[in-house]
Amino acid sequence: MSTQRILQGRITENLIVEKRGAAGWITFNDPGRHNAVSYDMWDAIPQTLQALKEDPEIRVVVLTGAGERAFVSGANISQFDKLRSGEEAVQAYEKVAETAQLALYDYDKPTIARIKGYCIGGGLNIALCCDLRIASDDSTFAIPAGKLGLGYRMTAIRNLVTVVGPARALEIFLTAARYTADEAQARGLLHHVTPASELDQSVQDYVSQISVNAPLTLFAGKKMIRQMQQLGAEVDTQAMKQLVMACFESNDYREGRKAFAEKRKPDFTGT
Repeated sequence: MSTQRILQGRITENLIVEKRGAAGWITFNDPGRHNAVSYDMWDAIPQTLQALKEDPEIRVVVLTGAGERAFVSGANISQFDKLRSGEEAVQAYEKVAETAQLALYDYDKPTIARIKGYCIGGGLNIALCCDLRIASDDSTFAIPAGKLGLGYRMTAIRNLVTVVGPARALEIFLTAARYTADEAQARGLLHHVTPASELDQSVQDYVSQISVNAPLTLFAGKKMIRQMQQLGAEVDTQAMKQLVMACFESNDYREGRKAFAEKRKPDFTGT
């Protein structure tokens, strides 16, 4: 199978885009930071997906992380003071991240998250935007927003609830606990767990199964399923955004960032 790199020089080098036979591959490429997703990565995702959408030979898209230690370990916290502090900065960041998330969630072609290692916070949300999630048995999962004091957007909560249901979503979100791959699968987060040595073959098996199916049939079925998962008109999305902004403007968020940098437990006050 030939591999062709595309979009090189047009998007950040922290996102590698390749065509491998009938599959497009998107690799989050910052292993030194456990592939923490940066503003530039978020910004490049819609363009990347569009390029793969326009190639009729690509039947399925795989998302993965560079190296052996992480899929995506969350948002790049080193950017928080600059890009996620202050109302205007937070709104700008949220707009770019939300646009990327929705581009992946509403994508026309089937998507697979190939997960090895850390799949945390925003990384887990990226995986939940994909249609299928396949993980090695040494992977780790969590949504640690409660440990940082940050706001978690409504559509990300929607993604979690539609995958695992309200009861499990509450457990995962309220405890901010870390789960092994087997524990994550038991909670409905994963479709398949495999030994690390068999991960690539497992992913390829799914790619092979999907790529021979009728594209228009898959497109129609996926669109219908996604329509059933949309937020209802009765949801006050503006009020939900205000709740998120209140978290980013709180003393607890400042304490969460400081505690993370100082490698200590935060002392939250609810203010």
